Amino acid sequence: MATLEVTEIALVHPSHQPSFNDQTLPLSHLDNDNNLNVSFRYLRVYSSSSSVAGKNPSSVVSASLAAALVHYYPLAGSLRRSESDNRFELYCSAGQSVPLVDASVNCTLESVGYLDGPDPGFVERLVPDPTREEGMLNPCILQVTTFRCGGWVLGASLHHAICDGLGSSLFFNAMAELARGATQISIQPVWDRARLLGPRDKPWVGAPVRDFLSLNKDFDPYGQDIGEVKRECFLVRDESLDRFKALLLEKSGLNFTTFEALGAYIWRAKVRAAKIEEDENVKYVYSINIRRLMNPPLPRGYWGNGCVPMYAQIKAGELMEQPIWKTAELIKQSKSNASDEYVRSFIDFQELHHKDGINAGSGVTGFTDWRYLGHSTVDFGWGGPVTVLPLSYKLLGSMEPCFFLPYSGDAAAAGSKDSGFKVLVNLRESAIPEFKEAMDKFHKGDEIVLS
Repeated sequence: MATLEVTEIALVHPSHQPSFNDQTLPLSHLDNDNNLNVSFRYLRVYSSSSSVAGKNPSSVVSASLAAALVHYYPLAGSLRRSESDNRFELYCSAGQSVPLVDASVNCTLESVGYLDGPDPGFVERLVPDPTREEGMLNPCILQVTTFRCGGWVLGASLHHAICDGLGSSLFFNAMAELARGATQISIQPVWDRARLLGPRDKPWVGAPVRDFLSLNKDFDPYGQDIGEVKRECFLVRDESLDRFKALLLEKSGLNFTTFEALGAYIWRAKVRAAKIEEDENVKYVYSINIRRLMNPPLPRGYWGNGCVPMYAQIKAGELMEQPIWKTAELIKQSKSNASDEYVRSFIDFQELHHKDGINAGSGVTGFTDWRYLGHSTVDFGWGGPVTVLPLSYKLLGSMEPCFFLPYSGDAAAAGSKDSGFKVLVNLRESAIPEFKEAMDKFHKGDEIVLS
């Protein structure tokens, strides 16, 4: 078994201190969504490269982090609750830092499959795992783990109230640019969150936000008793997916995206395997990027949460009984709600009911697509990451989210794979056997199951 050794935990400060006294930065109403009170953990895997022979990954990351923090100094701050309204705010002062864990492991990346289908016990040790309190004190914690082959893993834990995936990508791309020798970053970060994504002068909810949300101060979406949640990875071949989408087109006359078609199949299979009661509402939730949806659009360098949740909702029994293309159509139709008004209504709903415990209830399954988020651009000199892997199972008010992921980009890791991509599913342990059967039937093209 691979043995991991932590050699140092350094506190990385900005390479020169920003010119300000102690200050408190307000967050937006999107940042204050109750579902975002969680640290999101994921890792990037980098193969060894002769072009950077002799360079130490930890030293490169440490130096680029220090330089990037000059621009992204809030990541060294601490989250706290405002005394006036209990919303998150960020306290920044001189001398704050980002913890950077330096570790090594006594095996090669090839021996662990470039973490493309990883052992859960092993990968958990490659990413910092703060408690909720630690995640507020240090909203950004990084870890560099080097392997015997010269490859390495960058593990990250970022508090979701600070930024979403696109926002964090701006930060990591800035780090990567500086690591490759740039003297300036190409996109300057923009804060200004309370003004850009604050409520209207007279808050009102004109879009169907309330149709999907409840008010319950005692409900914790991430504290539901559903048993142990396990992580399973499935390969989705293009051949199987194309066959399925063609069948849906034949049955319905509609063309569906992969997110709609495969999402519908996985959603139904998860609900069925979890034995959800027929009369219970179940929800398919995903985030939609609002940066260009807003009027006017958000600045290019805005790195706060720039997404809002979108929902498809149905009774579990109806989900089981209706043709699968009807479920894909339900997901497609949910996108029609996406508008500037929907975003403004969501923000205003947060303004009106923040203290009332906004939540989407139980029976929520989160879906997100990481295949086109531009992870390949985060290049510290070793090339882009060959594998990107999310470890968190608390997302969008769901404890059982599903991620669409690209195959490993490394030739050695990807050489034996068919064309397609990976689906990473988080699921209560009791439901895994039946869900695996459903995925097997998907690959075999069982038309009765797919109809």
